[in-house]
Amino acid sequence: MEPKGTKIGFVGLGVMGGPMAGHLMAAGASLHVFTRTREKAKALVEAGAVWHETPAELARACDVVFTMVGYPKDVEEVYFGPAGLIANARKGLILIDTTTSRPDLARRIHGEALAAGLRALDAPVSGGDLGARNATLTIMVGGEPADFSEVEPLLRVLGKTVILQGPAGSGQHTKMANQIVIAGNLTGAIESMVYAQAAGLDPRRVLESVSSGSAGSWQLSSMMPRVLDGNFAPGFYAKHFLKDLRIALDAAKDMKIKLPLLELAERLFALVEKEGKGELGTQALYLLYKEGRL
Repeated sequence: MEPKGTKIGFVGLGVMGGPMAGHLMAAGASLHVFTRTREKAKALVEAGAVWHETPAELARACDVVFTMVGYPKDVEEVYFGPAGLIANARKGLILIDTTTSRPDLARRIHGEALAAGLRALDAPVSGGDLGARNATLTIMVGGEPADFSEVEPLLRVLGKTVILQGPAGSGQHTKMANQIVIAGNLTGAIESMVYAQAAGLDPRRVLESVSSGSAGSWQLSSMMPRVLDGNFAPGFYAKHFLKDLRIALDAAKDMKIKLPLLELAERLFALVEKEGKGELGTQALYLLYKEGRL
């Protein structure tokens, strides 16, 4: 399935969804959009996208529907019930949820979609606002191989690394593994900058050294310059990262595994939200260190 001429719906046009939908339209798709805040759709509609008043209305017009919403409860609202995507989509339509959500919810969507004559993939993404804008996202997919193969050209419009991980729910489990790595890298990167400043070093010079050696990571090279610039705008909301960490913790408990670093990260980001910084980017964790809130 090539994007050109395909009727693609996109539900959720925030920091990530807006650029992703824009890439699909630029690739030639007939784009149909819905988002709770209509103002966020303005630029796409002005560029030729078709606005729909409800997800149900959108589903009836499309061949493929992408979703990128905030929380599992939002996913449930969009997919289930008489006004949801599953109840209103055409037979054979493929649903692709790019929201980071619960693996068990992804399996439920897959099962209910199949029963309704539809197909579903869970396809959470990593790469933040920069990855969404530059179409360099990493996309982790769960679902049927045939369905993945059919929509892979669409996913490759959005991402640089697109891999089918296994059956339904596997994309979400892979994203949880991704978030656990980020939690460790981000916390370590922030603490390294706090340490460097306390030692009287120039943190930018330290960053130049450590980011090019064996300690190098995306969090060091991409997020720490924002921290040092005092830029805490969300490339990925701290409140959404906390949601992800809690999903990962719940899944770990179900699998009966102990992950102390994940538990620590959840406590830290719960404090970020408690301190009123949940609407900032994940790098806002740094402010707790600098403000002595830990």
